[in-house]
Amino acid sequence: MSSRPVTLRSLIPAVFLPTLIFETGMGALAPVLALSGRALGASVGTASLVLALLGVGQILGDVPAGALAARLGDRKAMLVASGVAMVTLTGCALATRVWLLALAVTATGATNAVFILARQSYLAEVVPTGLRARALSTLGGMSRVGAFVGPFIGAAVLTGRPLRDIYWLALLFTVMTVVALLVVPDIADPAKAAPGGAAPVSVRTVVSRHRKVFLTLGLAVLLVGSVRATRQTVLPLWAEHLGQSPSSTSVIFGIAGLVDTLTFYPSGKVMDRAGRLWIAVPSMLVLGLSQAALPLTHGLASLTVVALLIGFGNGIGSGILMTLGADVAPPRTRSQFLGVWRLCADSGSAGGPLVVSAAAALGSLATGIAVMGGMGVVAAAALLRWVPRYSEFATKGTRRTSTQVPAPQPPPPEDPGTSKAVPGPGARD
Repeated sequence: MSSRPVTLRSLIPAVFLPTLIFETGMGALAPVLALSGRALGASVGTASLVLALLGVGQILGDVPAGALAARLGDRKAMLVASGVAMVTLTGCALATRVWLLALAVTATGATNAVFILARQSYLAEVVPTGLRARALSTLGGMSRVGAFVGPFIGAAVLTGRPLRDIYWLALLFTVMTVVALLVVPDIADPAKAAPGGAAPVSVRTVVSRHRKVFLTLGLAVLLVGSVRATRQTVLPLWAEHLGQSPSSTSVIFGIAGLVDTLTFYPSGKVMDRAGRLWIAVPSMLVLGLSQAALPLTHGLASLTVVALLIGFGNGIGSGILMTLGADVAPPRTRSQFLGVWRLCADSGSAGGPLVVSAAAALGSLATGIAVMGGMGVVAAAALLRWVPRYSEFATKGTRRTSTQVPAPQPPPPEDPGTSKAVPGPGARD
């Protein structure tokens, strides 16, 4: 096991490469899950539910993922998740009933939760605090690159082939992930990233101990997750409302995704140098206000400009939730804490699009979009209020304050002329 200093470059083979491979396989699945449901005879609504179950599985897997990583260690947890993913992806490929596909998709989402949480927990443990935001932003960036590239690779593979071949492709990427995990050693001593000798603390205990964090900063995290996820719903829906063709909508969505993908590293650098708030608050303001401006667009040009702003606002916030989680997670129960932390974010991701869908069903898509845009502003205010309370890296000012806390003073030296010895019989006062 190497003991060289941790740098971003040293993290590439052990952390970023396996994440990129795994997430590329997951990214290839997303566009075809609903189509697979339709191919098995599902209605449009049921097929859409099959797609949503990937996210549901991730929510269901968040808390168990933290407990698993705490018990086995981060590396073993990833190997277990990859092994289970091989089974679930095989189930997806061989499913002959919609309910079988639904179960396999849900379980696949849970494996993704384990993989991402284990890597986040490992980086929070071994990366120096001055490099933490860049490392976690890059980790988030690898997930985004995989989600962006995966569908293109999947489209190339599916040309002239049956739909289920996409699951064999994802299985191949998972096998490659396992090989990378087994061949490339972690960069830190395993004792540093492995669970301690004491019995793992229960998730319920962790929630009880840190309930104030989850009820305040956790609420802000939920809002951030909801606003982020909404962008993937409102862009295509509003484009369709404006009468844009599916091909034009795909191009706009792809360009926004490219901007999103390319901005992850600068955001981490700013967070490390200036503080978390200098990215967290602007990201939410840009994302929220640009979404709120979406109903004001009336053509392809204005829609494209707003889509680019949405992509930029989301992109500069890459890794912010993982970084904040690493900042505030207690070292002894980090994995369990991060499992609940991710549950907050993923619950928001599931709830945000539901608000837009409900508004659209009531006949006012623009209102739903505006409401979620306003949520972005609320999320920014919540982050501004609570991040400085719990993270010493919120700004340069909070960082200086934390370093200026006086250390406990040692007891004053004894007067050499005095003695604590018990006086003998002939001693005098």
